[in-house]
Amino acid sequence: MATQLVLIPSFNTGAILFETVAEALKFARPVWVVIDGSTDGTGEILEERGRGDANLAIFRRPRNGGKGAAVLEGLRAAARAGFTHVLVMDADGQHPAALIPEFLALSSQNPEAMILGVPVFDRNAPWVRVAWRRVSNFLTSFETFGAIGDSLFGFRVYPVGALLAVMEAGSRMRRFDFDPEAAVRLSWRGVRAINRLAPVRYPSAKEGGVSHFRYGRDNLLLTLMHARLILEFLMRLPKLARRMKPFVNK
Repeated sequence: MATQLVLIPSFNTGAILFETVAEALKFARPVWVVIDGSTDGTGEILEERGRGDANLAIFRRPRNGGKGAAVLEGLRAAARAGFTHVLVMDADGQHPAALIPEFLALSSQNPEAMILGVPVFDRNAPWVRVAWRRVSNFLTSFETFGAIGDSLFGFRVYPVGALLAVMEAGSRMRRFDFDPEAAVRLSWRGVRAINRLAPVRYPSAKEGGVSHFRYGRDNLLLTLMHARLILEFLMRLPKLARRMKPFVNK
């Protein structure tokens, strides 16, 4: 039987983290938050607000390691506690908490699969990020025979065991490269992708919106990651084609 939780990695997200956690708790329990070396006081405040709440757990990392590193810490704790699936969502208010029940239900019906959100952008989406996303999506589609609907949207349900195996097999996937590489490598392991549309919003500064995305640094990281993945994909092509054929576009 599948057991599920919501996992929220956070680094210096500010007050919008509290809104995100409150929204998540409306739709699922438990909710776990991994504070990834934040220095803005949000970890301490959240711990105080959540004191005595059995449905909320906060994990504190002493220094910032990146989104993937925070997710990995949460995954290890989830595995120890007996959870089989985690819904990962960002702390910055971009992801639709109201869709948590739908994504978790879909995961319960398809426990062997990963449930991947495909973003529906509004007019406030930064055009540069949308443009680079198209490039990453094109490359990811090539690397997975078109199995992945969106490479970068982090609103997803993962099977804990499969994702842990992928992440612990190497030292990569610890920072901004986590989302695309996780989807690709899970596909290569034969984990079926179920893609579902989900609205995304970019909160303004007045709304408390915070972004740690750095166009030069993070796009370079993505470029190097895709170069590695394409080379590996081509080297393993016959084997991957046989393994993934039953799952692509279903």
